[in-house]
Amino acid sequence: MTWSRILTAPTFAGSRSINAENPTGEPGRAATTASPLGPSRKGRAFLPLPAGETLTLADIDGPGVIRHIWITLADTTPAGPYVLRDVVLRMYWDGEESPSVEVPIGDFFCNGFGSRALVDSALIVVAPTGGMNSFFPMPFRSHATITLESQHPGDLEHVFYQIDYTVGDELDEDTTYFHAQWRRSNGTLALGDDHVLVDGIEGRGHYVGSYIGLTALERFWWGEGEVKFYVDGDEDFPTLCSTGLEDYAGGAWAFQDRLSNDPAPHPIPYSSQYFGYPHHAANDATKASPFATAMPPTHGMYRWHVADPIAFTSRLKVTLQQIGAWDHGLFERSDDISSTAYWYQLPGHAPFPALPGVARRRPR
Repeated sequence: MTWSRILTAPTFAGSRSINAENPTGEPGRAATTASPLGPSRKGRAFLPLPAGETLTLADIDGPGVIRHIWITLADTTPAGPYVLRDVVLRMYWDGEESPSVEVPIGDFFCNGFGSRALVDSALIVVAPTGGMNSFFPMPFRSHATITLESQHPGDLEHVFYQIDYTVGDELDEDTTYFHAQWRRSNGTLALGDDHVLVDGIEGRGHYVGSYIGLTALERFWWGEGEVKFYVDGDEDFPTLCSTGLEDYAGGAWAFQDRLSNDPAPHPIPYSSQYFGYPHHAANDATKASPFATAMPPTHGMYRWHVADPIAFTSRLKVTLQQIGAWDHGLFERSDDISSTAYWYQLPGHAPFPALPGVARRRPR
């Protein structure tokens, strides 16, 4: 049995696809727009997204399952470099007023910090150059709506996208719905306080993944913090706990090529099916300012709980400690951490905390 069937277990009746040329996914209506080459010759490949506007990518009647999302857009404009953090992706299932997905688009696709990183995994793929793909199955019974809101100060001339889905799926009463939520602790937590990836999940479901972007605001090793899963009746202590952040992302020994300062060690980014460390940067590459050179080091990593989902029956809270290490032992630290939590649960999720405004999402 494949992982997608484990997550949703549907059977489907037909296949559909939405893009700029067939925005409703209507059967027999793809590739109908004319171009200078003539009728049905690549007439409309993209849609614009003006500053401050919202673009509806999908508005679909169910039952069905979204199987694949592909999207690409500029990561910088003359108005600024942080398009991937300024544009917000939202998804609504079955007419709900509060979104089940609310994440800056770059972070949803494991491209935090408003910058590109190649990702090659089972659920998220970011291919050259900036082709962002999701393979999370997303079931819905009556309706699905997917939007992009631009809080970027400049217009986006091109949003290229395709949403592939099935209709007529047989969804039983145990079918769980996809959710994703973004949070940030921008160097403001007191020493000893944990970053919260997600809290307030109530109901039954399973946690399936984390994307964590960390900007190191202090010296030395930043990744001794443990990821903790407080499941159902857990209070003071969790049921599940990692041994450290790089361990949680499948790596070891600080992701470095050596544990020596002579010569200086270098992190080794990598990407694999269920976990990866695809992003490391210590110098600004946006060219947004002639004075932007060095910057606090940034690190991006993901972990998919596909073969090992974290099941919960009543509630779930996920946190990350902020602990560092050097030759004199462990120490508490306070870094800039942003995270995206991905999970499935039965319908009826609690409303998310308010998404921080665009100024409070700006990468360091």
